[in-house]
Amino acid sequence: MNFALSETQQLLADQVSRFIDRDYDFEARRALLASDVGYSPVHWQTFADLGWLGLPFDEDTGGFGGDAVDLMVLFEAFGRGLLLEPYLANVVLAGSALALSGAAAAQQEWLQPMIAGERRLALAYAEPGARFDAVQPGAEARPDGAGWRLYGEKVLVLHGADADALVVSAGTPQGAGLFLVSAEASGLERRGYATFDGQRAASVRFDGTALPAQALLAEGERAAAVLDQVLARGIAALCAEAVGCMDALRERTLEYLKTRKQFGRPIGEFQALQHRMVDLFMRVEQARSMAYLAAMSADLTDPVQRQEAIAAAKVYIGDAGREVGEIAVQLHGGMGVTDELDVSHYFRRLTGIGIWLGDADLHLEGFIDARERLDAAT
Repeated sequence: MNFALSETQQLLADQVSRFIDRDYDFEARRALLASDVGYSPVHWQTFADLGWLGLPFDEDTGGFGGDAVDLMVLFEAFGRGLLLEPYLANVVLAGSALALSGAAAAQQEWLQPMIAGERRLALAYAEPGARFDAVQPGAEARPDGAGWRLYGEKVLVLHGADADALVVSAGTPQGAGLFLVSAEASGLERRGYATFDGQRAASVRFDGTALPAQALLAEGERAAAVLDQVLARGIAALCAEAVGCMDALRERTLEYLKTRKQFGRPIGEFQALQHRMVDLFMRVEQARSMAYLAAMSADLTDPVQRQEAIAAAKVYIGDAGREVGEIAVQLHGGMGVTDELDVSHYFRRLTGIGIWLGDADLHLEGFIDARERLDAAT
């Protein structure tokens, strides 16, 4: 199997790298972290102008017809640059939910303006105490005349505080449902906050939020299938971002070992530290293989096969990210945990990736369940 990037994918990777080198150095990123929104609206519009926001969507919706492998290329570069812009929240999660739902009116009103950088979206599915269970939401949508009333609470809504609309999972009389909720809807309360890994999230409460009939994007098994595939795409993107973070840590740690001197010579000449660098290198390359697996499996039509591959990648990369981060910090010594050094920021982001969209325990259970179902089928 050929794992080489196509010419178009290599051009995309080079384009993102040039943007990072020119406009996204570490000090510029620290300034964005301290800003009110936590990222640069100017950079976000640049993403739109360069066509990145439309990458994974069909041409009919204003996109460029890319797939999960194209997103993998983009997110690995994002990870290397530690980008803060809400691409995952807008494009991969909420945007994919709108695209997969097939709701043409909602796509025209919200998805196409999002691709143009004019509107921002977020996916609200996680709930207090639900442990990332997306299939059985506690939030409830009750029929109300020709429309709906939405009740419940969502947590860890990635970039939900500044979104113009939310894609919300809620229970309906027919099972699971996906609804598009404008941020201006009555009975909606949002509380935004910064997360430890440099992202922004929000808790959202719905207290009888009135929704029109067309707010329903999908219902029943269709809604559950859409949400499952959306989360698979999100996890594949996070896996690629983690590889970018790990590779950047590898490069920085190697450079530090070449320049830091002790007893009159670079510490990289000590055999014990060379062995640690070999461990780090192997972990990064194995993680890259798992990120490829996740990208190639994110859009599989068989949900069980997709679950097995995505869960395996998320578990492995979560574990690899923790080990790579620990090795990098240890080899940098005490300065490895300081805010002034980017090593600590990479380590925090890798730790966050291990938790976002489900932790290792959750996905290990998912992998075991998928493996048992596949074995039973054969």
